[in-house]
Amino acid sequence: MIPLCIPEIRGNEWKYIKECLDTNWVSSVGSYVDRFEIEFSKYVNAKKAVVTMNGTAALDLALRSLSIGPGDEVIVPSLTFISPVNTIRYVGATPVFADVCRGTFVMDTNKIEELITPKTRAIIPVHIYGHPVDMDKLMSIAKKHNLYVIEDATESLGSMYSGKATGTIGDIGCFSFNGNKLITTGAGGMLVTNDEKTGERAKYLATQTKTITDNGAMYHEEVGYNYRMPNLLAAMGCAQLENIEEYIRIKRENANIYNELLKDLKGITLPIEKSNVKNVHWLYSIVIEDEHVLTRDELIKKLGENGVQARPFFMPVHKMKPYENCRHSGMKITDDLANRGINLPSSVGLKKIEIEQICDIIRNATL
Repeated sequence: MIPLCIPEIRGNEWKYIKECLDTNWVSSVGSYVDRFEIEFSKYVNAKKAVVTMNGTAALDLALRSLSIGPGDEVIVPSLTFISPVNTIRYVGATPVFADVCRGTFVMDTNKIEELITPKTRAIIPVHIYGHPVDMDKLMSIAKKHNLYVIEDATESLGSMYSGKATGTIGDIGCFSFNGNKLITTGAGGMLVTNDEKTGERAKYLATQTKTITDNGAMYHEEVGYNYRMPNLLAAMGCAQLENIEEYIRIKRENANIYNELLKDLKGITLPIEKSNVKNVHWLYSIVIEDEHVLTRDELIKKLGENGVQARPFFMPVHKMKPYENCRHSGMKITDDLANRGINLPSSVGLKKIEIEQICDIIRNATL
């Protein structure tokens, strides 16, 4: 089986983790925690980074750091992994769904202003599968209406928008280091911001709002959260970060190979890259149109029968029971893409011969 997207372990992971074990620094206090935050913030060019136990925790922490809560509304796409939507509910706020663009699969910034009400406090753009949202227009809208922007960059580490790393354009950016992401710590996430005060607030909340008194006791001024990453996982993150540029190069090179091999096939729409962005292609994604001889699900089945793991696009969150009564802008494009989209194998370790094998299966399906 050619898997959809698995980790790449090729650097100092064993060495750094062994050091944690040898020195007994295995929990959330240790040199690799600080090192990972510092090196990651430098890599994306953000002033402050706060490491967390997963990407969902980073998103939850972002909302809490900006004091978003009951009575507030947050605009978010429905075509997304459910985490950003769930975290809106975690803090007691209400999600409002925006439709997406057909070509890029990300939030349609032309559909945002119609959703804004006096209750709206924030927008969460999700850079789904690696392509950035139109951040210039989104930030203009946010400024006009005095709204926060929390970038869900959990799928777009390595992607750039007008020369800036995704996650560093809004008020806060959130990343994931799950096992299928560009770099991984097994489980883990990161919150970044260019506002020092917001960053300190996030760190304070993530570490149980702990203050050490003069005699060494711990005092907690308010409710806090145990969102800390263990030193063991941070050590792995430091090792992974050392190879990130090579991983990005391979991801983009593999996407180009896919594009070349699939470009002439009738009924298949390939992913795009707008002129002012760099798409890391976290997952290489295609859309199956009506002209194709197979439906999306038939093609997924055929790939599976030939040893290739493929996955449909995310199911629309606005159709799921907890969120079916939420307000939205009309989900025509979201619903269409959710019924047509396929993610193809995209591991860093994917070989050219495997991409050729995958594309041969897809090509033969059209004969």
